[in-house]
Amino acid sequence: MRRFIMPNRSRFVALTLGVVLSMGTSTLVLAQARQVPEARQQITLSFAPVVQKTAPSVVNVYGARVERRPQNPFMDDPFFRRFFGDGGFGLPREQVQRSLGSGVIVDASGLVVTNNHVIEGMTEVKVALADKREYEATILLRDPRTDLAVLKLKGAKDLAAIEVGDSDTLQIGDLVLAIGNPFGVGQTVTQGIISALARTQVGVGDAQSFIQTDAAINPGNSGGALVDMQGRLTGINTAIFSKSGGSVGIGFAIPSAMVRVVVDSARTGASNVRRAWFGARLQALTQDVADGLGLDRPAGSVVASVVDSGPAAEAGLKRSDVILAVDGIGVDDPESFGYRFATRPIGGTTQLTVLRGGKRITIPVKLTPAPETRPREPVKVAGRSPFTGLTVLNLSPAVAEELSIDLSTEGVVVGDIEEGSPAARVGFQKGDLILAINGERINASREIELATRERKRSWEVTISRGGQTVTSVFGG
Repeated sequence: MRRFIMPNRSRFVALTLGVVLSMGTSTLVLAQARQVPEARQQITLSFAPVVQKTAPSVVNVYGARVERRPQNPFMDDPFFRRFFGDGGFGLPREQVQRSLGSGVIVDASGLVVTNNHVIEGMTEVKVALADKREYEATILLRDPRTDLAVLKLKGAKDLAAIEVGDSDTLQIGDLVLAIGNPFGVGQTVTQGIISALARTQVGVGDAQSFIQTDAAINPGNSGGALVDMQGRLTGINTAIFSKSGGSVGIGFAIPSAMVRVVVDSARTGASNVRRAWFGARLQALTQDVADGLGLDRPAGSVVASVVDSGPAAEAGLKRSDVILAVDGIGVDDPESFGYRFATRPIGGTTQLTVLRGGKRITIPVKLTPAPETRPREPVKVAGRSPFTGLTVLNLSPAVAEELSIDLSTEGVVVGDIEEGSPAARVGFQKGDLILAINGERINASREIELATRERKRSWEVTISRGGQTVTSVFGG
């Protein structure tokens, strides 16, 4: 049988009074936390000062390209021209392709940074400032590797340039603003936080280490500014993850550390971005290898091969070394290593933390640009062959670095492909290494010009793409 003990009256009163007092204390604390605003400053907190400081530096970028339609073959016949005129059944002979995006003024003299994909293929570029002034722009530099481009506004001076901040100081949770021209509606500001850092599997460019934010980014925001609460540029808005095409709170920006490298190259008048060359091929660290090395997680990059006489070889790096950090900052994969190494200034050294034989060691590596040990000698293939429209280059460390290809393979590399050409239609890609044509080894760009001079019924070509060698046969 269960027994219950009734408290006496004095104990019951004391217990009840204690409960009431404790409830009164908590209620009093809550009341003190919810105070009526006593000053205007407490009810007018706003991001407006940051917007006023930065919005004049964000611009709209308009690109245009005139494409000529192929003439209808019937227009060669005077009979058809008599009835349909020279227009070709009412269809215009020229078609204008347009693009729209955003950009950021980074120098008062009129330097604007935007995304490469905003102006890619465009022959005319105009920029509209926040105060409605418009300027024609020349393209100083394109960098597909980072999806960045730098423009120069013609006749511009004393513009409102933004301060470029240090993206390496960002932390997850920091407040940020995204400014741009979404959907072409006009300059728009959205607010959010830094959701993640060092995102490498985004699929935009190959020097990846993106800032992720939940500040709304939509089509047209590309090239716009991601700014911190001090009004400094921390990134260039570039991409979104979306199934609908609109913002779902997952946007990506190129860190300002990489933006600074590209802008500095443009200031020197260089046609390509000057980056430090490492001279080694890296692979991701798998869980099995990490377990065998005694690491608690698969974070790092394994040295797969080292280029003779390159900076990595001169520093003493060896195959199977595991790179864990660059200047004390951890690198989880080859992409994050590439970003960290590429943002280091040329001329000095960087300190790599390397795991070798179970021990951690520090190896200094010189920061030098890739040499052009062999003149590139560009050749654009003409005539009638599947190679027509290709621009091919001699391979060198500098060319391999620019195109992000492996230097260990010899051959001639595809540097560019004319849109709509026979080469584009058969499937050639930029960065393909052409090793042989009809069984003849190709060692120089001029040799392709000679090999394709004569017309043939079929063409057998051996190429290397992404480390794999493939032989294909095309019709003549």
